[in-house]
Amino acid sequence: MATLQKIRNRAGIAIAIFIGLALAAFILGDLFKSTSSITRGKQMELAQVDGKTITYPEFQAKVSELEEIYKMNSGKTSLDAQTTEQIREQTWQNMVRNLTMKDIYDELGIGVCSAELFDMVQGKNPHAIIQSIFRDPNTGTLNRPALIQFLKYQQTNSAGKERSYWLFIENQIIEERSFSKYNNLLAKGIYVTTDEAKSDLKGRNHQANIQFVAKPFSSVLDSDVKVSDEELKDYYEKNKENYKQENNRNIEYVSFPVVASKTDEDKLIKWCNDIKAEFATVEDPAAFVNINSDVPFDDSFFKQGDLSPELGAFAFTGKVGDIYGPYKDDKSWKLAKIQKFEELPDSVETRHILIRVNSQEELNKATAKIDSIKNLILVKGQKFEDIARTNSEDTGSANNGGSVGWMRRGMMVKPFEDAAFFGKVNDLQIVKTQFGIHLLQVTSRGKTAPNVQLAIINRAIEPSSQTYQATYTAASKFASENQDVKKFDAAIAAQGLTKRIANVRENDKEIAGLQNSRVLIRAAYKAKTGSLILSTEGTPIFELGDQFVIATMTGEQETGIAAFSVVKPRVELEVKKAKKAQQLIEKMSGKTDLAQLAASLGVSVGEAQNINFESSSIPGVGYEPAIAGAATVLEANQVSKPVAGTSGVYVVKATSVTVGTDQDIKADRQRLAASVNYRANMIAFEALRENAKIVDKRSKFY
Repeated sequence: MATLQKIRNRAGIAIAIFIGLALAAFILGDLFKSTSSITRGKQMELAQVDGKTITYPEFQAKVSELEEIYKMNSGKTSLDAQTTEQIREQTWQNMVRNLTMKDIYDELGIGVCSAELFDMVQGKNPHAIIQSIFRDPNTGTLNRPALIQFLKYQQTNSAGKERSYWLFIENQIIEERSFSKYNNLLAKGIYVTTDEAKSDLKGRNHQANIQFVAKPFSSVLDSDVKVSDEELKDYYEKNKENYKQENNRNIEYVSFPVVASKTDEDKLIKWCNDIKAEFATVEDPAAFVNINSDVPFDDSFFKQGDLSPELGAFAFTGKVGDIYGPYKDDKSWKLAKIQKFEELPDSVETRHILIRVNSQEELNKATAKIDSIKNLILVKGQKFEDIARTNSEDTGSANNGGSVGWMRRGMMVKPFEDAAFFGKVNDLQIVKTQFGIHLLQVTSRGKTAPNVQLAIINRAIEPSSQTYQATYTAASKFASENQDVKKFDAAIAAQGLTKRIANVRENDKEIAGLQNSRVLIRAAYKAKTGSLILSTEGTPIFELGDQFVIATMTGEQETGIAAFSVVKPRVELEVKKAKKAQQLIEKMSGKTDLAQLAASLGVSVGEAQNINFESSSIPGVGYEPAIAGAATVLEANQVSKPVAGTSGVYVVKATSVTVGTDQDIKADRQRLAASVNYRANMIAFEALRENAKIVDKRSKFY
């Protein structure tokens, strides 16, 4: 049904407000082995949220449903790995939110009754999704007749996927409305006082032009700051909440990239030379390219400036049939044969009439309509621009009589572009593109120049099976001789290899720089600290993209507060930073002449304009809210005490102060309340998530 297809097209952005779309392939492994129902139930447990169990089949059913919705919405029949992974993640987030909030909704009496749903779908207050799907493109308002017609069709004719699709949309509306009601309840419990608004207005009204002297913490050597273990432990105990960590593993790895050898490249050059004679004599060079090249034949035409200097010089001094090469271009060896020459314009001016197409039935009708329109112009003498205004479905050009204006190469889809650049002025051409059927007319051509079409055989430089096997042998030898961390590190040093380090969480999808590395992450969580990481096949060699990787698991951390021994280096940095700040504050205290202070410290005086309480970033300094805080309370020509900031200590002087006149306390209270509400919604939900004690076992399955 064409109406449903239009709805899918329009629903894409609206649905994306509430769902994220994506996916990735998975292997279930041996989880379906014959076993007792109790054990099998545990094996199928994917997560627990607020004491409620999510099983793998239940989760995967939701994923599959969302995959089908996305396919229907996008018109795709299959999904790539990235899209699949995004869909899995969005399904997870949706299920966590719904399970976390279900009891809260029940306790608070939050729900959406049938009358309310009716009102949001076809009543006086249509939901944003409904308005987006059924918006009239001409008026920008809800097309209520189209909505009612569709709903009637759903009641009498719709079934299967179409019915599921509509129910999905309704469910998204219900979930969004329920969550919105909860957030509104939170908002009603948040109040901004008059005094808070007055204080905020005072800070925002106070704008200062300032000078400042900055001395960075890095100017104090670490060796000049002494800290004891007692001080470090005391700081750690007082700031434990800053050292929360997720379940993660530390791994170290070395890779053996599979790279084409000189022998591989020499063989490729020989192959190009051997095939050159046959390429010169074939009757259909395009078909020959498609059979022998890694890149299909490209029928584009090029000006001399579009090609490399060497290839351009060959193409525009040779004749049809001449061959250039073999020549190296980046990571390929190529042969180029001159196919044909054409005098083509650098640009063309066109106009068109478009009839859009969404189905085969519409294609037949659109073709007939375009033929009829062409006949009206050629035989009946009607004006192209008049028919375009009343019939073209490209609203952007229809109002201008179908004019597309001047266009250069690469600005339009290929069928339209080819017809425009190769067509004659004033000819009427019927062109099919993904947008529909066009009646195209070239109204003017720009300056013409010689263009060439080349048939290019492109063969990538790739490692041979012998090179692949030699690399695997080297990796295998390394792994067999270095089974523990000590030998692993020693061998890397002895062989001049590069060791890399990664910290991975259980549900991470990849390690930077390693393709398809999810398999290595899963294996790391089954490895013992200090040992090589083994794959499910029991081998320490992981083939990840174009390299073999051997890794060791060097450490593990569980969810919670990191142990002092683990975060000691971070604690030491913070304690030393505080001591450095104190040293600098003592050195900079009591100084009111910024020029003298800067000279004594060996720095220059900085300046910034229009600083108020909201100026968290200072030009030339970066993120330093401490400077803004100091400037806000200074009067003209007043100098602050030394202030410890993010990266150093500052002394600030207000060279001038401007006091604003904004006294609209009511508006400021509303602004503050909106800001607080936004933060409160996020914080409240995160608190509920944390309280739900989520046990995430997705890594067992994906």
